[in-house]
Amino acid sequence: MHPLTGSIKRYDWGSHDAIPAILGIEDDGRPLAEYWLGAHPSGPARIDDGVPLDDAISQNPAMAGDSTRLEFEGRLPYLMKLLSAGRPLSLQAHPNRIDAQAGFARENAEEIPLDAPERTFKDPWDKPELLIALTEFDALAGFRAPEASAELFAGLGICNDSQKVFTPLLSRGGRAGLAEVFMNCLVTDDERTAAVTDVVAAAINHVDDEGELGDFARTAVTLDEHFPGDPSLLAALLLTRHHLKPGEALYLQPGRLHSYLHGTGVEVMGNSDNVLRGGLTSKHIDPSALAQVVNFTTIPIVPMLAEQELPGLWRYPTDERSFACWRLELIPGRMIELPGELSGRILLATRGEIGVSQGQDDLVLVQGQAAFLEAGRQVQISGDGQGFLTATGMDA
Repeated sequence: MHPLTGSIKRYDWGSHDAIPAILGIEDDGRPLAEYWLGAHPSGPARIDDGVPLDDAISQNPAMAGDSTRLEFEGRLPYLMKLLSAGRPLSLQAHPNRIDAQAGFARENAEEIPLDAPERTFKDPWDKPELLIALTEFDALAGFRAPEASAELFAGLGICNDSQKVFTPLLSRGGRAGLAEVFMNCLVTDDERTAAVTDVVAAAINHVDDEGELGDFARTAVTLDEHFPGDPSLLAALLLTRHHLKPGEALYLQPGRLHSYLHGTGVEVMGNSDNVLRGGLTSKHIDPSALAQVVNFTTIPIVPMLAEQELPGLWRYPTDERSFACWRLELIPGRMIELPGELSGRILLATRGEIGVSQGQDDLVLVQGQAAFLEAGRQVQISGDGQGFLTATGMDA
């Protein structure tokens, strides 16, 4: 069992105070977007003796468990993060394993450096993800039915010229019409620039409306505040808006387009750095790769609730092979026992105190502290706090 210190990421979309408050560090006025707890080479956590976690696992693979060796080439297959969005993130999707392998091989053959701005595939791994809200959390995720989106744009009262931009939603319908409008809205031209102006101006008149039209209008106005005049704002409006309460989660499989708007949460994902951006960003966009990766299905994404496995232990039912995640809501005086068959685990305390025993080792975690629990050893957890536990999904 090893105390774990994460890696701080200061992206400009991050909030200033939420993660410092959890970690118990000073808010220095700079955005702090993410706190990584894992073994990703771009920001590995460090165990108690200062060794990066990826190096420690490479030197002692048994600490991460057999599944990392058998299926994941000896690498820890998951990454846990604290994430806090002060403003909207880019519109993005992540590849499945097949697309990641093909894209990584293609860009290697083209000799595009891994750190080049135009590099899209940084590794050959997929990146499913689970976002669990710690605060009220707003996100865009999953395409709305094209007929419903066409009705919402019409409900704003936009002019006929702007309405033409969205005609394929009805004239072609289905995935084809949705894909056509989405990809066209990634292009900056006079027609779409005018449509953005018209949509936002019309939306201002509906920000006090109730129901879906009001949410739609408020989303348009909010995105325009951060990305004024950007046609990809229109693409983002094709997605469903979700409002999560603390404890609720969004499970995003590869290919599902999304953008986190505002709030703080715990994020668990496949250990990959593959991000295909589709707008609301100044960074590189690869439309052809994006079109191949994005899933244009309109099957709704439903916020996920955890399922109780034991008193005080709640699991988010993702059925992913790379990760499994539990929320701990500990009951004073009651101990939770975790079997030794689980892979190497990361435990993060988000409130109160959590006592951990593994063999002869004992550790107390307070809010913001984390530990890596080695595979193959039974663990007892007790206390009065809240925390999140991640393991390899194959062993859960």
